[in-house]
Amino acid sequence: MTLIRRLATVALAVTLALPTANAANAAGVAPGEAVSGGKITDLGVPLQDVLLIGGAVAPGTGGRTVLWSASSGTPARLNAVDPGTGAEVARFDLPGAGGSWAVDATPDGSVYVGSYGDGRLYRWTEQGGVQDLGRPIASENFIWSVAPGEGATVYGGTSPGGRLFAYDPATGVRDYGKLSPSHAYVRSVSAGGGKIYAGTEDPAALFEVDAASGAVKSIPLPAGLDPAGKWAYDVNVAGGHLYVRFGGASPGPLHVWDIAAGAWAGSLDAAHGLDVSAPDEQGRVYLVKSGELVRYDPGTGTVTGTGVPITGRVANTRGIGWAELGLPDYPGRSVVGLLWRGLMFRYNPQTGARSFVQTGIKGEPIDITALSEGPDRRMYAGGFLNGGFAAIDPKTGRPEEFHTFSQSEGMTSHDGRLYVGAYPEARVYSYDPELPWNSTEYSPSPEPGPAANPARLFDLSADKQIRPRAMVSAGRYLAVGTMPDLGHLGGVLAVWDPRTGALKSAKRNVITDQSIVSLAYRDGVVYGGTSIYSGQSATPPTQPEAKLFAWSVRENRLLWELVPAPGKPAIPGLTFDDRGRLWGIAGGAVFAVDVGARKVVTTVTLSASTSASGRLEFNRRDRKLYGAHAGSSLFQFDPRSRRHTVLREGPVHQLAVHRSGDVYFAEGATLLRYEPQIR
Repeated sequence: MTLIRRLATVALAVTLALPTANAANAAGVAPGEAVSGGKITDLGVPLQDVLLIGGAVAPGTGGRTVLWSASSGTPARLNAVDPGTGAEVARFDLPGAGGSWAVDATPDGSVYVGSYGDGRLYRWTEQGGVQDLGRPIASENFIWSVAPGEGATVYGGTSPGGRLFAYDPATGVRDYGKLSPSHAYVRSVSAGGGKIYAGTEDPAALFEVDAASGAVKSIPLPAGLDPAGKWAYDVNVAGGHLYVRFGGASPGPLHVWDIAAGAWAGSLDAAHGLDVSAPDEQGRVYLVKSGELVRYDPGTGTVTGTGVPITGRVANTRGIGWAELGLPDYPGRSVVGLLWRGLMFRYNPQTGARSFVQTGIKGEPIDITALSEGPDRRMYAGGFLNGGFAAIDPKTGRPEEFHTFSQSEGMTSHDGRLYVGAYPEARVYSYDPELPWNSTEYSPSPEPGPAANPARLFDLSADKQIRPRAMVSAGRYLAVGTMPDLGHLGGVLAVWDPRTGALKSAKRNVITDQSIVSLAYRDGVVYGGTSIYSGQSATPPTQPEAKLFAWSVRENRLLWELVPAPGKPAIPGLTFDDRGRLWGIAGGAVFAVDVGARKVVTTVTLSASTSASGRLEFNRRDRKLYGAHAGSSLFQFDPRSRRHTVLREGPVHQLAVHRSGDVYFAEGATLLRYEPQIR
């Protein structure tokens, strides 16, 4: 991304471009192999779980109804589950895909999957298996939703261009274009009666597109609904009605549009999404509302509970529909669906029978997004998207426990607790390793009664924040730096007081239009590194380069700011050495700042990279800095000699130094440990 303009640069006392000392290409290092005065050990994959996002209930092999779903992984997989037994009856690789929100089936028996990350479309048929159809639209890297049309035609919505497309095996791709000049996402798509319906991101907008002519018209929002802060997150055509859920991933209001009448005809509060079922013989649909599977009659507006509890923070269906189970208590057709961790629910309207079955869908390795030593000296890891939370024994390197949890953005220890920053809504949790695990939102304790642990302390969603990326122990306080949600710029610096259980302060836009992605603390002052980017890539930056700032915790005010690495978009790592000098990493530059003099005193160029990725920590055992350089290598840096050594080349994005002196780092889902030779 090009820089908009450059600020005046800060004069550097020393600018060094030193050669790498004994650079080691350590890719593929065997467990325990010696590397540059130490050894690297592959500790395996500490986080592994099932994550289902997109799904559908549709015919599989031989025409038998199955539950289709896409499980996130490397690569993602398309899974088919027998609704009668929960057994996995088919599993197909989706090469090049990391996962999918978009899974649906067309009337001809095809199953389509649209991927995130690369925006590819896949088609499964019984005759040909899975076919990679490539990117329907070259500019789009995310397919959010697919919906069946006639025959083998499928419709899809994308980002970052906010486009709608159709794919027909006979004629190829049709690009309907950008539906709204002010929207970057076509978040949800459904179709029926020759029309395509599409919903957008905040501020929510809803469109009807004529499938034949491509004519676009806006559907008015329900009376009294403020679109600000809401997405048209789910749209579903069922039985002559369009069901539209406004809000986000959490439960929100669902409104019902009568297609023939062209008017809003009903609404429900606290609907979970992501889908509603096809209608029964009376036109009624099933969906999740207020933590329960319910039946909704659009003719009368009546909601009838089923007694099937679907609870927890993530209680959205991953495909819901009808199937004949062939079981004694489930005569005729039953409602079946999948939940995000592979659990299947079933309900029979005739008998009221209900059950949950853990399916045979296999878990996949989870990329590590946060690492920290805990107050109990164990190492902790949190993961991307499907999340997860693992404790690792520092002596053996083996995971001692795993729990289902949210996506982690940051972790740090403070005053006997491990604090975890979670996505979305910039939520912050406190975990006490001396007490039993009990995540009431994600993985409740089997024993009734224990308090929540991790306990949710606060979130910054009201400030439009999404990622609590930076965390540091700041005297008696915990300091947190965040990245904002889509369409917003400017992170928050929050200071939490564990003694009072309240925020001491929460300041947005400490640095105008910049996120806060790294923090360090010394002598009553929090030092922050910023990023010009939002927490969502579709929001363009307004600032040219990242800054370093100093914030007085006692006075709740900005002391100073400077540009330590001109032209770099982010400062993702900060750390103090044993002499009180503040070090940071920005792209391919490592710099040192004299905080008393408020100036950069050293810059060492590792590469010309302008990557926003990086980590930097000081190891008090050997008095060296250890860093992740631009997602391409692990390096050691001597702050006295200014010499650096590449310890391993590879996709290193996360690292943490244990008090023993061992350095833990992650390459995707794999955790590794470097044990330096400490004299």
